[in-house]
Amino acid sequence: MQYYTVRAFTILLLFILSACGNSSKKEKGTSREKTKDTVKIDSAAIKKAQKEKEEEKRFVLTEDNAIPFLFEYQKEHKEHKVRIHTSKGSFVIDLYEKTPYHRANFIYLTKKEYFNGTYFHRVVKDFIIQGGNTDMVSTAKRRDSIGFYLLPPDTRKGYTHSRGTVSMPSSDDVANPHKLASPYEFFIVTAKNGAHHLDGKYTAFGKVVSGMDVVDKINNVPTGDDEWPLTNVVIKSVEIIE
Repeated sequence: MQYYTVRAFTILLLFILSACGNSSKKEKGTSREKTKDTVKIDSAAIKKAQKEKEEEKRFVLTEDNAIPFLFEYQKEHKEHKVRIHTSKGSFVIDLYEKTPYHRANFIYLTKKEYFNGTYFHRVVKDFIIQGGNTDMVSTAKRRDSIGFYLLPPDTRKGYTHSRGTVSMPSSDDVANPHKLASPYEFFIVTAKNGAHHLDGKYTAFGKVVSGMDVVDKINNVPTGDDEWPLTNVVIKSVEIIE
């Protein structure tokens, strides 16, 4: 009688252990399935991000789409303060909110890293320094990849060309009676009393708020007859800080 009781107990115990084992396998299987689903979701997100990045690379600005694009861009991108790192030191520019297309254009080009490696290629002592270009083919190719477009003047916001003002030069690439601005370049007024003869002709869209001593250092480098510095003053990078 005792033998059958022990045997029955043993069979019952084996049955319980077997059931637990199957349950454990099911749970492990569920866990693997969840992991697989997670991988699928992550993979889809990565592919989507890659596709968006490729589309962004293919997007090119033109005279037809530049203003509509910048109109929408300035709504979402409110950054207005940048630090420019040069081979002569760094300085900070505050971009004016009231010149939205020019501010947005500068922020857009900064995020595209256009300015990195360009020069202050024109220096006129006690007048201005002008940056955003080089004599390298790579710079021309970079412009081509971003697009060819010009910006209309925006000169009625009350800003003048006082010392430290950042402004847009007009383009030399086309016949330009309306002073359309070259979007890839900018100049900074260094004259002690400003350069007010430029008011109403060029768009002032920002001001140097820190590091004007570095701007003056650039303004004092030796140049050739073409106003190009004898030793290139490099814009190493432009950093958005606010």
